[in-house]
Amino acid sequence: MASSRWAGCSPLPATPRPRGVEERSHGYLRTSFEPARSFSSPADFQRQLDQWYDQTANVRFHRTLRARPIDLFAQERLSLRPLPVQLPACDERSVLRVSPQPYARVDTADYSLDPAFVGRRIELRVSQTEVAATALDTGEVAARHARTLARHVVVTDPVHQRALAQMRAARRAGPAVEVERRPLARYDELIPA
Repeated sequence: MASSRWAGCSPLPATPRPRGVEERSHGYLRTSFEPARSFSSPADFQRQLDQWYDQTANVRFHRTLRARPIDLFAQERLSLRPLPVQLPACDERSVLRVSPQPYARVDTADYSLDPAFVGRRIELRVSQTEVAATALDTGEVAARHARTLARHVVVTDPVHQRALAQMRAARRAGPAVEVERRPLARYDELIPA
């Protein structure tokens, strides 16, 4: 019978869990890079992180590597081939039908779509920086938003919001329907006394 001590772990107790490597690197960043810094945007965070790695983390001697990472990078660059002229498309793509609530969910964020496309199929392209939607039948742009990495937010284009409000107001007003009015005497003729 297996001991509960190893429940949920890898089958071999001596095998390190890959999660530990990630947790150590995150802990290193939290204690060595993030204190006393402020970031104005994800791009600012990345810029500061790249600079910190180039000036601090990669130039120090690592005991486990028995070398400086910057020296190992120089050796590795010699064995790398150049990138292809045209890079492959790495955007995520999906096809969906626009619902009466014209929003598309990416991760946990909702992005508005043009309400004129309700009921039609669109292709949603998600890149690192942008969320774009185009109609499959005509190729018209249904939405284009800067991608946000914030969780549980709603990104609404003011143009989409105004168009949706106009469509809802028109639906509430309804079409002018004429109803035929019959005299009550007609019903008296149909019902026997």
